[in-house]
Amino acid sequence: MDDLPEALVQYIVSYMNNAKDVAFSNCVSKRWKDSMPYLKSLYFPRNIFDNLTGDTPDCIIRQMVSSICRLETLVVYCPFTSVGLASWLSVQGSFLRNLELRMDNLGDHQACTKSPSKLDCLRAASNVESLRLWGVLMIHPPNWDYFLKLRNLEIVGAKLEDPALAHALKACPNLTHLSLLGCEGLRSVPIELPQLQQCKLDFCGLGDCSLSVTSPTLESLQVQGCGWLQVPETKCLRTLSIANNSGRVYMVDFGKLSALESLSIRGVQWCWDAVSKILKLASEVKYLYMKVEFTGDFEALLPFPETDFVEFFSNHQKLQKFDIHGAMFAALCQKNSLRHIDSSFVIPCLEEVTVTIRSPLNAEQKMSTLESLVKYGKNLKKMTIKILQMKSNHSSADDFFEEICRFRYMNHKIISIE
Repeated sequence: MDDLPEALVQYIVSYMNNAKDVAFSNCVSKRWKDSMPYLKSLYFPRNIFDNLTGDTPDCIIRQMVSSICRLETLVVYCPFTSVGLASWLSVQGSFLRNLELRMDNLGDHQACTKSPSKLDCLRAASNVESLRLWGVLMIHPPNWDYFLKLRNLEIVGAKLEDPALAHALKACPNLTHLSLLGCEGLRSVPIELPQLQQCKLDFCGLGDCSLSVTSPTLESLQVQGCGWLQVPETKCLRTLSIANNSGRVYMVDFGKLSALESLSIRGVQWCWDAVSKILKLASEVKYLYMKVEFTGDFEALLPFPETDFVEFFSNHQKLQKFDIHGAMFAALCQKNSLRHIDSSFVIPCLEEVTVTIRSPLNAEQKMSTLESLVKYGKNLKKMTIKILQMKSNHSSADDFFEEICRFRYMNHKIISIE
């Protein structure tokens, strides 16, 4: 190390970020200590101050942050106060590009009303480009100026109120990536971000949240926990995932999904209008994943109506990978659907199919549908048949499984059973 040029030592040391490693390195030599101001990143793990005696975590973090010339990345998972956060950001806020904080104030309503709150302190990081917050309580609009350089905002595990979130998003007009994960308390979420490209939303609760997204540049949208969705501008949308594990999907209102390549719809119950509309719009899709158990507009859980096999695949000519589960597979397995198939009919692009079967009911029709997928899928390379929790005291379950095994034996090059 003594033979290395000073600049090279500083360059090597600058790759450290764990605060404990930095503290130890300060004790190695004066030369190493003199290189610490050139660090670019600092990371404080969750338990770094568990056995601390003497100074408070706030003071130690401030001391280390203040010793660095231009800190670009700060990650703090250990406990801290709003006073401490304000003091660090007053020193390095204008230099920070990446900021990640474990706020841990979900149950602290009293601290949320204090001024400044932890959220209010973030305004000092005016040039931040990526902001990740864990365990956030946002029931009042944060006192933020505009984060004009912020491109990535991620909030994980939060209690939010609609006006507070709307105010926060308004202060981040140039976002390209937005993630709200494990968030509760929201009822109506309007998102208007002209440069948004990637959006991932996971709302906890009853699954009755209403969402509208307005962004002409949106490329990927993943939503969980919404009953009503409205996305009018979709000319760039390539990946779409809609799930609702707690409630019912009542309505989906999308623009034309001409660029969509991947569609995933999941949930216990979807209104049939929502299912049929999204399938009709996604006519150009290449990958389709469907795991919806029931339909029905009200509390009663109803099976899917009969879906014509030929019409379905004729409307999805570009489909390459198809993962089908539950009610939709049963809907395709109707006698009338396969009674009269034109000899010229083919499924042109289908290469991979995964079918999950949970019941031996209508075994003959299900076998006929599986055989038709192989027969008309001229480019089919792989079919996986998943037998999932099939419970029946009747011998039909064993007979059905024997038929599937026989079918697999006849087409062993492409079919596997799980």
